[in-house]
Amino acid sequence: MAGNSQVPRTAKSRAGSQPRSGRKPAGNGSGQSGVMDDEIALDALAGHAGYAVRRFQIWIFQDFIRTLGTVDIRPTQYSVLTVIGANPGLSQMAVAKRLGIERARLVHLLDSLEQRDLVSRLRSATDRRSHALHLTARGRTALAQFRRLAAEHERHVADKIGKENRERLLQILSAFT
Repeated sequence: MAGNSQVPRTAKSRAGSQPRSGRKPAGNGSGQSGVMDDEIALDALAGHAGYAVRRFQIWIFQDFIRTLGTVDIRPTQYSVLTVIGANPGLSQMAVAKRLGIERARLVHLLDSLEQRDLVSRLRSATDRRSHALHLTARGRTALAQFRRLAAEHERHVADKIGKENRERLLQILSAFT
């Protein structure tokens, strides 16, 4: 599979398939139930970067969740732990802003990480209104394990799209990180 470029198929680009006009309607005529996904034309969507990126994101998240499922860590939790690990003492506001997470959602996420003894919130020494975030000892150990599993996930991505394409994709997307 490595290095294969998968181009979304449209009605015109299906090699060896029958033209749509020659097909018998599927189902009871009220829709196309029973039609295979790869038989449904995407029309203009096939050329939309946003659609392709979203479909790839869905695949990425599913593989990440499957790969890290044994440790019960979701992509956003991993991102938060990684940023806190790289920046001990960072404020909740700074983490939310850097990762593009709504503050209310981050509070809920930090509550769950704190309950699992992975993160601690300490009053900031410089601003009593904010909290400094730190990984606990358990959090540092867990993050090392999560990183090994995340590296396995990244190997899956390289297997899916090719190592060179993965590197090129990261370079292209770096404008958004």
